[in-house]
Amino acid sequence: MSRTEAPAARPSESAPDTARRGLMLALATIGFAVNFWAWALLSPLAVKFQAALGLSSFQQALLVAVPVVVGSLGRIPVGALTDRFGGRIMFPLVSLATVVPVLFLGLFGHDSLAALLVGGFFLGIGGTAFAVGVPFVNAWFPPERRGLAVGIFGAGMGGTAISALTTVRLVNLGTTATPFVLTAVVLVGYATVAWLLLRDAPDRVVPSAPLAQRLGAALRLRVTWQAAALYAVAFGGYVAFSVYLPAYLKTAYGLTPADAANRMAGFVLLAVVMRPVGGWLADRFAASRVLAVALGVVIAGAVAQAFTPGLAPAGTVAFLAMAAALGAGSGATFALVAQLAPASQVGSVTGVVGAAGGLGGFVPPLVMGVIYGHFQSYALGLALLGVVALAALLLDVLSVGRHPAAARS
Repeated sequence: MSRTEAPAARPSESAPDTARRGLMLALATIGFAVNFWAWALLSPLAVKFQAALGLSSFQQALLVAVPVVVGSLGRIPVGALTDRFGGRIMFPLVSLATVVPVLFLGLFGHDSLAALLVGGFFLGIGGTAFAVGVPFVNAWFPPERRGLAVGIFGAGMGGTAISALTTVRLVNLGTTATPFVLTAVVLVGYATVAWLLLRDAPDRVVPSAPLAQRLGAALRLRVTWQAAALYAVAFGGYVAFSVYLPAYLKTAYGLTPADAANRMAGFVLLAVVMRPVGGWLADRFAASRVLAVALGVVIAGAVAQAFTPGLAPAGTVAFLAMAAALGAGSGATFALVAQLAPASQVGSVTGVVGAAGGLGGFVPPLVMGVIYGHFQSYALGLALLGVVALAALLLDVLSVGRHPAAARS
């Protein structure tokens, strides 16, 4: 259905149809948030584990990065499987699979680096929920509303904020196992509700081709690689800050772990709020223009923070500006995918693009850890972020912005 055909279809939409779409969107968003909560459990405790196990800065960065890379690469097959089997099956399946590493880490696997890395590897399953939700939500909404709908779903990435706000407090109130056991209970509860209430869109396009063939077709689409590069910077930057910001603030500004986690939660919440805003703007203006503005803000914020200004107000302004830009840019990127990807391939494209975003979040924490270990400064790492954002801006302006659907006004 094209954008010019959409107004004619709206009168046929009944109130029950609208309510059902809203319910499906809400359930998918909650599922994304719950799985992302589990996915981010190790980050707030990284400083605690570093002190208890005597980890180096690189080992600490590796600990929080492993779930990110697994969750990212896992999105490729999970997105393709969602195209075939739908979100009603895949959401409960991913949620229940995530329960196993969550309980392992909480009950047995937090006394050594090796156990933490093994648990963190399988904890990455929670990060694949993103590749389930995008094609699921995309199928429920018409093209002219997909940017906002997928942006609202993307706000489920705020599950990392739940982790940041609660994990350390729950450990202090109970034991190391407490936040993990609580998260496992919530995951089981969500999987049950999703199985009972979640339904795939009645007009969902179900591909018949084998998984490998569908992935190959998605990889041949130009939009797949363009969106992957942009998402690697936008969402990758968000993930990198959400997992490494507590360690950065503790080292660069001497904050306590609890204060650093709270500030990271503020960063995450702002990015979460701005993600649907970015999708909404992309529905109304050129998606490439929304991305261009967002990337410009990231460049300015990264350059400013490279000089490690005082945390109040310059550092706070720089980080919050980058949070808003990264959130809006992430929403605009998937508005682009919803607009340009064929309906039967949205899951496959989402998997590849989502993997790029997660991998974009995997590399920076490792780079920052290595740079700080050698130079006792984060300036070079933040300058590199500015350079990468500039490259993405050039790709957006010179390539994506030339596509008629991406550049419409």
